[in-house]
Amino acid sequence: MDWSSSTNPRSDYRPPLRWVWLGRRTWSVANELQERLVRARRSGSVGDTLLALEHEPVVTFGRRADPRHLRVSAAELARRGIDLAAATRGGDVTYHGPGQLVGYPIVALPAKRRDAHAYLRTVEEALIGAVAEWDIAARREPGRTGVWVGPDKLAAIGVRLSTGWITSHGFALNVGSDLSGFATIVPCGIADGGVTSIARLTGHEPALPAVAARVAEHLAAGLGLQAMRSSSIGAAAGPELFFAASVAHGDAEESE
Repeated sequence: MDWSSSTNPRSDYRPPLRWVWLGRRTWSVANELQERLVRARRSGSVGDTLLALEHEPVVTFGRRADPRHLRVSAAELARRGIDLAAATRGGDVTYHGPGQLVGYPIVALPAKRRDAHAYLRTVEEALIGAVAEWDIAARREPGRTGVWVGPDKLAAIGVRLSTGWITSHGFALNVGSDLSGFATIVPCGIADGGVTSIARLTGHEPALPAVAARVAEHLAAGLGLQAMRSSSIGAAAGPELFFAASVAHGDAEESE
């Protein structure tokens, strides 16, 4: 199917945002998967996609990262089992690790949505709407991209918009209670803000696939799409994606 020209005569039709839970993956593997999907989405061989996963411990630097925001040496990161990687997303430095939901939307923005700032606000609103289902009153902070509760950041956002207005990279929502990895950095380069998580705010740690399902629904609605769980994305993404999706398939029904 050529997803670049898919249409439907029904006025209430919303194209699908197919999302897949990949489980725990290294940053390098996930980055390769999303780069393949960006190319496939640009060619029209796959539709709009959301990769949902958690990473092995890693510190990533965005295009505008300040090296001074790394509080420990690369050797110390290695000693702690934390990788270090340079990402093509916007933003500064951030940490990813177990207990954090990472989402990479690979979406071809239509002409009416081709506004980078509006897209960032859409991602923020999706996360705010999703965590509200756990009775968390999160908000945006003027001048600071992301999702906040009090003085603390609950979710970081760093995206890339490439040729054809194809989105990649995305968001990191803290779910679990272990936030010790953030001590190695100045999160997002913001020295006067802390970090928090769903577990710390509620005393309960929901299953990551269940949180992913809620975020997918809110993000799809914000983009005028319909969230659809998938066990695979398409041949263009390569056999590793099929394997990753198949071994993790079914986890979204875990109890919250």
